[in-house]
Amino acid sequence: MKRINLHQAKNQIARLNTIRDINRQIVLNYVRDRSPISRAEIARQTELHRSTVSVIVDELEAEGTIQEIGAGISTGGRKPTLYKLRTGEPVAIGIDLTPRNTTIALADLGGNLLEKETFSTSPDVEFMSAQIIDRVKRLTSCNGNNGLDIGFSVPGLVDQKTGKIFHVPYFDWRNWDICDQIEAATGSRVTIENDANATALAELWFGQEKVRKTDTFLMILVGEGIGTGIIFDGQVFRGEKGAGGEFGHMIAGDNAPVECSCGSRECWEAYASEKALLARYRTLLEGDSMKQGSIEVSDLVELAVNGEKHAQQALRETVHYLGNGISNLIVGLSPQVVVVSGKITKAWDVFEEQLNRVTERSVLAGLPQTVLMPSSLGDSPTLIGAIGLVLARKFGAPV
Repeated sequence: MKRINLHQAKNQIARLNTIRDINRQIVLNYVRDRSPISRAEIARQTELHRSTVSVIVDELEAEGTIQEIGAGISTGGRKPTLYKLRTGEPVAIGIDLTPRNTTIALADLGGNLLEKETFSTSPDVEFMSAQIIDRVKRLTSCNGNNGLDIGFSVPGLVDQKTGKIFHVPYFDWRNWDICDQIEAATGSRVTIENDANATALAELWFGQEKVRKTDTFLMILVGEGIGTGIIFDGQVFRGEKGAGGEFGHMIAGDNAPVECSCGSRECWEAYASEKALLARYRTLLEGDSMKQGSIEVSDLVELAVNGEKHAQQALRETVHYLGNGISNLIVGLSPQVVVVSGKITKAWDVFEEQLNRVTERSVLAGLPQTVLMPSSLGDSPTLIGAIGLVLARKFGAPV
């Protein structure tokens, strides 16, 4: 669903058959983005007739989507009544499957997590299907299945329109029909999306203000692999059969420190992912005759932030290849903003200058510098993305 750009909302006011639905979504998004806000202020900013705004606000309040929160400051007449989204009540379930863990969460209309549980991801697809369905059934039954639509983020190739999961490379799962199984077991609607696309959608709806006001940007998800989400004109670009944006598999060299999920040592993912970062660090420790123990990416990033030389060197080498890939994307797509997401962003201050230096060479003469920035979605961007799949339908422009 396309995000409504409130800066252009006056030009989006419908004049044809869709007038009711589009105007309703515009009013709802003004309450969402600019609350506390009054009917008069919505009418003034949108140039909708005040009676139209009042009817829509009454409908939204009656259905429990927005709520009155008190009176504002008077500018000469009666004090205006202010409204905001109704939060604290569950409206969405997000399922976030990653190679290591799977998280299922309950969220409200503002994207706030109300309940969450995480369990280890198994390579046994039938086991995972049963685990996911059992947990989702518990959440829906505990909440009366009251409009709890479901968003599902998965690290693989999916067709968002049909709900089909064609391939999850990490486990080599093919044609997984989990969405049909969930819908049959719960009666809830499931929206599936590739994890990078879901995270890009989350940036569009919940990210920093600069990103939310940008119609064209790229989101680079650095995890076990490299995922790329593309936002064009306020909506996710998916390509044919949902395969658009698979830049993690573009050729970046011929001797990466690890294999890509596809088995190649030539892919960008094999050079710039968390796996590559960890492999470089382990190699440095071996070369320095230091005892090597088990280490997670979060630990390595913390060491780099604290100045540990091996961690910083491994991070610098990985960021070099990350920057090379981003440079290629900037040349080809000319985005306004590139958002980098993943655990490595906790060390943003350590490598920001290097990343900008590597990527600035890709900007064509006369064009403005592409803005690089870290994600603000925290440690679970793909989970927020899964929830965003549901909320985008509630707030997005009707099509």
